[in-house]
Amino acid sequence: MRAAALLLCALTAFLGACAKAPLASAPPAEREAIAARLTQDIETLASDEFAGRQPGTPGGEKTVEYLTQRFAEVGLTSGTNDPGNPWRAPVRLTRFRADTSKVEILMGARRTRLSDDEAIAVTTRQRELIAEADLVFVGYEAESVPAEAVMGKVAVMLADASLNPERRILLEAKQAAAVIVVPDVDGALDGFFVAKVRTESGPERVALTGEIDEAFGAVATKAAMARVLGEERWEALMMAARQSDFTPVDIDASVSIEATSERRDFTSYNILGRLPGTRPNTEAVLLLAHWDHLGFCGPEGAVDRICNGAVDNASGVSAMLELAQRLADGGPYERDIYVLATTAEEAGLLGAKAFAANPPVPLKSLIAAFNFDSVAIAPAGAPVGFVGEGRTPLDPLVLETLLAAERDLGDRAFADRFVQRIDSWVLLQEGVPAVMLSSAFGSEITTGPFFEGPYHSPSDEAEGVELGGAIDDLLLHEALVRRLAIPARETGENAR
Repeated sequence: MRAAALLLCALTAFLGACAKAPLASAPPAEREAIAARLTQDIETLASDEFAGRQPGTPGGEKTVEYLTQRFAEVGLTSGTNDPGNPWRAPVRLTRFRADTSKVEILMGARRTRLSDDEAIAVTTRQRELIAEADLVFVGYEAESVPAEAVMGKVAVMLADASLNPERRILLEAKQAAAVIVVPDVDGALDGFFVAKVRTESGPERVALTGEIDEAFGAVATKAAMARVLGEERWEALMMAARQSDFTPVDIDASVSIEATSERRDFTSYNILGRLPGTRPNTEAVLLLAHWDHLGFCGPEGAVDRICNGAVDNASGVSAMLELAQRLADGGPYERDIYVLATTAEEAGLLGAKAFAANPPVPLKSLIAAFNFDSVAIAPAGAPVGFVGEGRTPLDPLVLETLLAAERDLGDRAFADRFVQRIDSWVLLQEGVPAVMLSSAFGSEITTGPFFEGPYHSPSDEAEGVELGGAIDDLLLHEALVRRLAIPARETGENAR
């Protein structure tokens, strides 16, 4: 046993001196008390009063207020390191949805409006309009196209099934007024991509305000171009594009393109708390969970339209709060412990991206990050899903702690499916050792019924949560974080 401990210290030297980890278990009475506290937070966050916790709504604002209060109650201080924004780190977001579309081609005196099946114009701005701009055919080219050939004109570009966004961006950089992308496909596929873009741009989307693709253009079918320009002329252009000496061809036609979208800029918030260590501003441990959900997502006219998100992710936030409370009660620690509730995870891990772009401490100082997401699924004693295994230096410490806690490791292949779907993925990409340890993701047999049923639906209610495995996992994290934060009162020595 001593040899194993020495080996662990060698493998995790970067974490500091080894510290004795408390047993990752608790007597029945203590587990009942934990369950009662978790239930209270879950029932509050997943109540209809919070209306599904969608960012940019009154329910989202109510969630931010509640969590700010709870972070203070569990013993945290503000973790933003920004006196102008205590507790709340602003995240600038834009909500948008395509509205109207119009593409008209003018040849001589003949003006032809392309039907909805033939073309779609898209913009992320509220309104874009190009009136009777000259058309230029660039075929499969972009990089070799001279800027003067497309400047102020609308470029007609042939594309493969990916729609070649990198070529579109190149043409826009050369000051093309817009780009009409024509997928070079045949048969039934000719209209597929217009329909696909229409479907994808129809639902409301959210993005970080500074990361929106502000491009303006259209996708059109080959059949539409042949109908308007004439089949012989279109075929001649297609054949020319396949020649090695192809150069852009001015088309004796002009185009008007108009598109509108519903767009609203707003500010949401990441909530950041901190347990100050006795050696601040050196290294830190991070706990994170997303607070947001989908708001009203049920069909119009349904009795219950609110996606309350009890499991996803009121349970993860509640587990993180309970862990923070237990850590605060058991301190002090040498290293800082940061606690982060992110916004807009459901829209594409946006809150985590905002945190990574503007962290309260250098990301390289985060020696470990533990993600809590949809934790209340598995019963007590279920195996642990190790999401992120093999991707960080944390593996030896995690596996040894699992062994000491007599916890079984779950289905590795199943857990690995979720690596890119959770907030910790953003941190992993930035080099932060970030993982998720959850019995909720230890087995498809356990997790499958949730994803096939209540997931992202109004039936994800508080009465459906299972806290047995969540409490097991909470206690496991307590053991891990204590070891990483190195309680000064237990070790009596410096971490480094």
